Amino acid sequence: MNHIPHHHPGPDLLLAYAAGTLAEAPSLVVATHLALCPRCRAEVAGMEAIGGALLSDSSAATPVSTGLLADVLARLDGPPLAEAPRRRQVPPGHNPVLPEPLRSYIGGDVDTIRWRRTIPGLHECELSCSGGAVRMMRIRSGMGMPQHTHHGDEFTLVLQGGFTDGSGHYLRGDFASTDTSVDHRPIADDDGDCICLAFTDAPLRLTGRFMRWLNPFIRA
Repeated sequence: MNHIPHHHPGPDLLLAYAAGTLAEAPSLVVATHLALCPRCRAEVAGMEAIGGALLSDSSAATPVSTGLLADVLARLDGPPLAEAPRRRQVPPGHNPVLPEPLRSYIGGDVDTIRWRRTIPGLHECELSCSGGAVRMMRIRSGMGMPQHTHHGDEFTLVLQGGFTDGSGHYLRGDFASTDTSVDHRPIADDDGDCICLAFTDAPLRLTGRFMRWLNPFIRA
């Protein structure tokens, strides 16, 4: 479980998280990624530090410019900041699949999840969050998901195993962001089940030849 993530949220999304403007549902996925990604933790810590400095500077009490994001990212090119500590220590010898804050939403580690079978090879568990739909997904080893696109945004974070689609290979801690421009078919790695945390703010739209008739029955 020591994989260093190679796929990350974009800078706009990290900045929105640091500023506290993201809804609860997407924030949960981003926060869980931060627990697994030292690079993004450092970026968010830098954004929060710069934001705090700007708020404390009386000369900064001017309208925010459209170049704020570029200015913040330019400052982050300086010396790296210390990594933010994890919110909770785990007992020695215990290596949980689910990091905080996700474990608090689940009420325990992955073995406490009450899975519900949706289609052959796919089990899900919906989480209670505002601002969109969040669900845990367990995809059977080697299973290909139905071909689909999106009516809105989808964020997927790998917690165990991995999957591949047209954009790359995703392993533990990797963050995949898709929208209406993406039509893909994720396929779980064949060396074990893939467990993911996923956020959507609109229903998926199936595009496969034999699955399109199910679209009227799909919820976000």
